[in-house]
Amino acid sequence: MKKYISESGINRRNEWIEEICKLSGHFGVDSDRLEKELSDEIKRDGLASLIDHLRLSGNIPECYPHDSSEEKLYSKYTDALLAETFKNLGLKSLVLKERADAADVEVFAKEYSFVADAKAFRLSRTAKNQKDFKVQAMDGWKRGKPYAMVVCPIYQLPHKSSQIYEQASARNVCIFTYSHLAMLVAYAQHDGYGKAEELLHKIFKTIPALIPSKESSNYWLAVNKTMLEFSNILDELWKIEKQAAIESIAIAKNEALTFLAHERESIMKMTHEDALKELVRAYNIENKIQIIKSVTDNNILEIR
Repeated sequence: MKKYISESGINRRNEWIEEICKLSGHFGVDSDRLEKELSDEIKRDGLASLIDHLRLSGNIPECYPHDSSEEKLYSKYTDALLAETFKNLGLKSLVLKERADAADVEVFAKEYSFVADAKAFRLSRTAKNQKDFKVQAMDGWKRGKPYAMVVCPIYQLPHKSSQIYEQASARNVCIFTYSHLAMLVAYAQHDGYGKAEELLHKIFKTIPALIPSKESSNYWLAVNKTMLEFSNILDELWKIEKQAAIESIAIAKNEALTFLAHERESIMKMTHEDALKELVRAYNIENKIQIIKSVTDNNILEIR
C-alpha cells in the first residue's frame, strides 16, 4: 500500500521538535522567529511540506516537560501552522499576540471572517475534559466575527458522545481537524482559492443549522457530507487523507514510545535497584505506554 507520509516528512517533524528545543527561552522573540522559519520553509519546500506539518502536528512531543517553554512554544508552532494554512487557502491570516482570553489566529476571507485556535495533546494524556477544546470560550472570542473554528488532531477527538459537539452547534463554533484542513489545502490546488474559500464558508454555515446534540456521528455526518457533496475531487482526496490519518497515528505512537523507551533505559542504568523501581513508577511509563498503544483510528472519515 502506498505511503502518504514520507520519510522526509517524518524527518522534518523531528527537526522541528529539535528546533523548538534549541530556542533561547525569550518567548516573544522565539515565537516571531518560529513563525518566520515556518513561513520560509513552506515557501521554499512547497505545499507538500505544509501538508506534512498538518498531518503530524497534533501531538505534543513527549520529550517536552509539562508546562515547559518548549511546550508553550509548540503551542505557538501550531498557531503559526494554522495561520500559514489559511494563507495557502488564499485567505489573509495572522497570529494574535494576546496572551489570554482571546483566540490565537484571526482570518479574513473576501465575504466573511473568523477566529481560529489550534489544539494539540500528548498521546499519553488520559481523559481530556470538554474544556480542553475551548468550544465555549471560542464563542466568546469571536469579537464580532460570525464564525470560530477549533482545529484538533483527528485521533484525539471524542468519537461517540461529547458535550463539545452540542456546544459547537449551539454556539456556532466549527470543530475541525488537521486532516480536514489538509484536504482543503489539496483541494485548493485543484479548483482554486475561490472554490476552497466557498467550501470553507459552506462548512461554517452548516454548524448552526444542526440540531444541538452530543452525538459525534450527527456532527461529523453533516461536516463530512458538506465537503464530499461539494466536489467529486474531494472523494479521492478523502481516501488519501483517511490513509494518511492512520499513518500519522502509527508515527505518533512510534515517536512517543521510542522516547519513553529511552527514558526507561536511562532509569534502569542507575545504580540502586530500589531507586530504579521507584523512578519507573514515578515516571508512570508503563501506564503511558498502554495509553499510547490503545490509540486507534476512530473512523470519523468513515461517516459520509
